[in-house]
Amino acid sequence: MLIMRKEYQFFVYILSNYERTTLYVGFTNNIIRRMIEHKNGLGSKFTKLYKLTDLLYYEQYQYVNDAISREKEIKKWRHEKKINLIKSKNKMMDDLSDKLFLEYDISGKEIKDYINNFLK
Repeated sequence: MLIMRKEYQFFVYILSNYERTTLYVGFTNNIIRRMIEHKNGLGSKFTKLYKLTDLLYYEQYQYVNDAISREKEIKKWRHEKKINLIKSKNKMMDDLSDKLFLEYDISGKEIKDYINNFLK
């Protein structure tokens, strides 16, 4: 009998506000859900307070411990080092969330439905 193992995905990500003055390093097992939450003020109190809605950087991991370790590592870094990490993959520091939604084929309707269900 073949035993199927469930594949897991874990993400470390960096958000910023429109002015790119504040950064937030986070961890999630569902980057789409988490970005919808952040974009709609449903994320953490900190991200809501500082309007951190733009996804500037993310890394994907298979193992949760690797992702958690990486998140902790990046959180310890100075602001400039985090900026250099972001620019290593995203030179213009563009918001990557729309590209991510397209990549995963997430429609505006799906986003609205999720928000409506979240608020119930």
